[in-house]
Order: sequence, then C-alpha cells, then structure tokens
Amino acid sequence: MTYVIHGATGAQGAPVVSALAAAGRPVTAVTRNADTIVDGARVVAAAYSSPADLTDAYRGAEGVFVHLPVASEENRRIFAGNILTAVRAARPARVVFSTSGFPIDPAVGGAAATLAAGLADSGVSHAVITPELYLENLLMPYVVDSARDRGALPYPIRADFPVSWASHLDIADAAVALFERTDVTGVVAVGQYPAITGPDLAQAFGARLGRDVVFEPISPEEFRVSVAPVIGEAAAADVAGAYQAMSALPGRSIAPETSAQKLLGITPRTTSQWLADMGL
Repeated sequence: MTYVIHGATGAQGAPVVSALAAAGRPVTAVTRNADTIVDGARVVAAAYSSPADLTDAYRGAEGVFVHLPVASEENRRIFAGNILTAVRAARPARVVFSTSGFPIDPAVGGAAATLAAGLADSGVSHAVITPELYLENLLMPYVVDSARDRGALPYPIRADFPVSWASHLDIADAAVALFERTDVTGVVAVGQYPAITGPDLAQAFGARLGRDVVFEPISPEEFRVSVAPVIGEAAAADVAGAYQAMSALPGRSIAPETSAQKLLGITPRTTSQWLADMGL
C-alpha cells in the first residue's frame, strides 16, 4: 500500500511527498516523466489526460492526493472527469483533493466543483481541502521583487479585502493528517483565521525585509500581464477572470466550523512564520 501524490515535483505536491516520506510512509510520485527523481518516493508516469494511466497509478493505493493543474478550464474539466473515472475504477482507500482555491459550489460550476461532487458520489472515502488564496502567490517575481525593490506589495485585491491565506506547507500538513483521520470527510477549510488584509501582508513583509512596505492594489488585467509569462496566456486569462469575479465579494475567509483548526487541531502558519520558513 502506498500514497500516490500528484504534482510531486511541484509547489503543491512536493511538500506532501516530503511530509509523508519524513513519517516513513511509502510514497508514489505521479509525474509526466518516469525518469524523474523524487527524493523519498518511487516514480510512476501518468498523464491527467489518460484515465488508464491514472487507474493504474491509483489501484491498491492507501491514499491519493490530487489537485487540478494550472491549465485552461476546458482541460481542467477533462482532467477532473478522468480522475473520477480512475477513482471509480481503482477505488483507492482514501482520496484527498485540494481545490487550490477554486470554487466547489455546484451553482458556480467548474472543474473543481465537478471533481468534488464526483468524489462525494463515488463511495470512496475522501476529504476536500478548500484553501482560499496561497501565500506562495506572493513569491512571484512581480510581487516579491517589488516589495524588496520599491517597498510596495502589488496584488489584485482591494486593500480592505480580508483573506484566509494559506501556504502549500499548510495544505501538506492537512493532507497528511487527513490520510490518518478517515473519520473526517467532506470539506476542510485551510487558512488563517481571522482573515487578514493586504496591509497586514505588507506589514509582515516589511518586518521580514527590514524596510517599510505598503500594499498596492492592482487590477486583474495588470496581474494577468504579469503572470502570463510564467503560467501561459490561457491560464493567466482564467486567473484574471477569477480575480475579477472575486472583486465583487466582501472577502475570502474560511468558516471556522469547517476549519482545519477545529476538525484537525492544525493551526496554519502566520504570514511571518511562512516568510521565515521560506527563508525570505
């Protein structure tokens, strides 16, 4: 029995691999290239586009950690369907799905909502981790370099927009706990509570960098232009659209009753703790 981890060489999956390996658990890293070396894990090549590959990877697994990759929404919908086909066929003992901040409200729709609903109907033990926004977004050169060089932290939210920020490290902590805590099912919200605002982020960055840093709200279009060279035009357009829709909301705070703090006894890192962990 092994734990199958998607994105094992990426920002979301790598911390889960590290945490499981440190606990002495057998880990299988899912990658696009079978020759990839992942410390603490055996490697299998499986493509999101192949239900057969995914079924082979999931069969006999003690747990599967999955998230949908950064891609066009059309491709993400296809990937979600393929993952569900594989889960239903292979029936791993447990699936932990991180939404990566995408909505799972059926009324809103989308690939993440499709995958969450499909897992609920699959009969397979599962939990759905629902972060709001990732602190790692702030590590993009456009953002962190501006904080260092200009003393301004640019991001496409209002200054008064409260967010329950979480790091990939927090998601890994929750995922590992959820593999053990099979009594916890359904949604588990991971993020800081109470939620914090942009100026709170800037204050933490300033304290860490040893200089004054102010928060600088920017438009979703400015953000799209800045991230397109990193994640591609189609994905950048989808991300900008998500931030545009977000601008109509009062904030993005987790609900304490479904929080990892209450359900798992895990408290996410503060921004200052996360900055220290990142070595900034």
